[in-house]
Amino acid sequence: MLAPRALVLRAPGTNCDHETAHAFERAGGLARRIHVRALAERPALLDDFQILCIPGGFSYGDDIASGRILAVELKTRLGDALRRFRDGGGLVLGICNGFQVLLQTGLLLADPVTHEPQAALAHNTSGRFVDRWVRLACAPSPCVFLKGLGDLELPVAHGEGRFVLRDPAQLAALRAAGQLPITYAPDDAGVSTNPNGAVGDVAGACDPTGRVFGMMPHPERFLDATQHPAWPGRLDPAAPGAGFSIFVNAVKATA
Repeated sequence: MLAPRALVLRAPGTNCDHETAHAFERAGGLARRIHVRALAERPALLDDFQILCIPGGFSYGDDIASGRILAVELKTRLGDALRRFRDGGGLVLGICNGFQVLLQTGLLLADPVTHEPQAALAHNTSGRFVDRWVRLACAPSPCVFLKGLGDLELPVAHGEGRFVLRDPAQLAALRAAGQLPITYAPDDAGVSTNPNGAVGDVAGACDPTGRVFGMMPHPERFLDATQHPAWPGRLDPAAPGAGFSIFVNAVKATA
């Protein structure tokens, strides 16, 4: 059987595409980095892939707002193709800047009638860029990418990662539906590791099928135990990092 193919979308300012492509290949997939302009010229390229990933970085310098320009470009030039890919059962993963893009394009958590975004990622409450490791907890959900995962640690690096909802009353409904499957968890001392002030400690969200998933932490930066700053004495140096399982799950789901 052919290995599942992952399209890692890149744009001016994207800086995590190489690491993300490497993660998919380590997990047993075939990854190809494609520039958004090349995809806009040939939207049919999507037909060759089972997974689409919008990786982290600062697309178009995050001018105006994080991910805004790339989201507008995708909506106007590739909106129909992306919806066909999603609705046809393709897996879609947005990491950090990619999560920001998924929400703004309406590919994730959009109003079913107006198709307007119902959630956004606002500036961190600290007013500062945050770059550190956080504790995370995975709740039962349909999310394909988090299958079988529980508590884990991953790094974050963002200035606009505070999850907010247009209607705060939706939080309970989304949580009950399993669409908020990963949250920031307390550390060993019981202190919150929420780095941005996200409502409900939300670190990621998925669609009802669990096949479209966006997350602020960077799983591609923790593929090996030795990438953790405190691995000596805590982690087996030969073991995979917690982020690796997310890519393994994606590849298995499309194999």
